[in-house]
Amino acid sequence: MIARRVTGGRVVVVGDLMNDIVVVPRGPILPDTDTESQVRPRPGGSAANTAAWLGSLGAPVDFVGAVGDADAETHAELFREGGVTPHLQVEPGMPTGSIVILVRGEERSMLTERGANAAFSGVTFTDDLLDTAAIVHLSGYTIVKDFGPGAARDILRRVRERGIPFSVTPGSYGYLAQYGAARFLDDIRGAEILIPNLAEGRLLSGEDDPMAVGAALLEHSPIVLLTRGSLGVILFRRDQPPLEVPPPPVAKLVDPTGAGDALAAGFLAHWVRSRDAEAAVRAAVLVAARAVMLIGGRPPL
Repeated sequence: MIARRVTGGRVVVVGDLMNDIVVVPRGPILPDTDTESQVRPRPGGSAANTAAWLGSLGAPVDFVGAVGDADAETHAELFREGGVTPHLQVEPGMPTGSIVILVRGEERSMLTERGANAAFSGVTFTDDLLDTAAIVHLSGYTIVKDFGPGAARDILRRVRERGIPFSVTPGSYGYLAQYGAARFLDDIRGAEILIPNLAEGRLLSGEDDPMAVGAALLEHSPIVLLTRGSLGVILFRRDQPPLEVPPPPVAKLVDPTGAGDALAAGFLAHWVRSRDAEAAVRAAVLVAARAVMLIGGRPPL
């Protein structure tokens, strides 16, 4: 077994980068006619959102992902303005991934074109990044959908060889179900931190009750954050009782897009500094509460 070591203080985030179009209808959707809505273009992608929130919290953070050539510099500049160092694999002739997100209360429906994400090879995930990484965070999309799974496995192999801790958010329930729970858990073996929502946790564990879900997932990771939307988060750690952390009051739920990404960022920003999981999860729910009051998955610049 490889002993874990930390060679730097940076969070390296690997995964999806998207152009989001967020649609919030002002009432029931009317077929075959117009429905008044808020429609907002936003930069997105689960991993990219996490990196952006980390940058907003002052954490030293790098982002590794793929982008189309037409808007590569736009995305790079957005990252830099938000305190994130981008390491973008630019794909000529391919569009950046795009997603239409239809928001109805706490529910979202997503129409997705992976675009340049499908060509991600990990070429910009260099040894220099590993030299400075305190932790590597992967979006599950990197593994389960249209990113050559070989690239994700190679990245995780290199991370494990260095003994650097890594964290994972599983991503989309639908893609995860298609990919297979057992296969996914094998791919992420050795993860220090696993951050599923309840639906993903149930799929990965085969359990239904949230407490049973978390207990089962501790077999795969020593720290599990089980997110439950408006019910908050349950923190599971080996040899310690579960800790339920409710969310703070939110003035108005605007858009849940990126709330899980913001929560992951809030946790990692604190955990990298302190290794105190309880304090980190309490900080994380505050960041997630900020996220749901915004349209889109990222903090304002």
